Amino acid sequence: MAKIVYEKSKGLTDTPLTYCPGCSHGTIHKLIAESLVELDILDKSISIAPVGCSVLAYEFFNCDALQAAHGRAPAVATGIKRVEPDKIVFTYQGDGDLASIGTAEIIHAAHRGENITVIFVNNAIYGMTGGQMAPTTLIDQKTSTSPYGRQEILTGKPLLVSEMMAQIPSATYIERVSVHDVPHINRAKRAIKKAFEYQKTGKGFSMIELIAGCPVGWNMTPVDSMKFMADTMIPYYPLGVFKDEGGQAQ
Repeated sequence: MAKIVYEKSKGLTDTPLTYCPGCSHGTIHKLIAESLVELDILDKSISIAPVGCSVLAYEFFNCDALQAAHGRAPAVATGIKRVEPDKIVFTYQGDGDLASIGTAEIIHAAHRGENITVIFVNNAIYGMTGGQMAPTTLIDQKTSTSPYGRQEILTGKPLLVSEMMAQIPSATYIERVSVHDVPHINRAKRAIKKAFEYQKTGKGFSMIELIAGCPVGWNMTPVDSMKFMADTMIPYYPLGVFKDEGGQAQ
């Protein structure tokens, strides 16, 4: 008799993922879904998906969800959490969304100490809209709007979001993780789960930044994209906990 050794998390719907081959979003979805189930908060969770590759995330998470305008997920999450304080509210945002058009929203949500969880997927490029340079695009990295590579003299250095967010007094927990191999995927899950635990116990604002791959946008194979994450992205975006104050119950 065959033995079942793995089953898809009940936190995910049966809708097939629409992400490109090798994209990290599917892995990150899995980690979120498993965390919600293991913490027994799936039935009280609400996800916010803004514009970007994550725009259809509401099709995949087996919980209530809303779509927000580009960059505005933290503002929408704030409103929902204040109206429904007993719900678990999380945003799922890319770097073109959170680190560009949504910079004001994420900074001020953290500044107010909103008791929400932010999942920040950093793949150093705009994915859905055409592979343009993002605030997180690395120096010399080629994109559709930087065909010769990003130049610091023209656009500055890539934005270090976790380091910036850790300076906000009311932010409770900020960590950067990666999903380029199994050990790092396991660490990423622990960070995501911890962020949800903090919200569940009223400890305030948490953001988990995930170094992710975009093989199509990077013009790489999935295997090469994982190597790029490890060898090129992580040296500039070091992994680790940037802030963890444990929070105070609200």
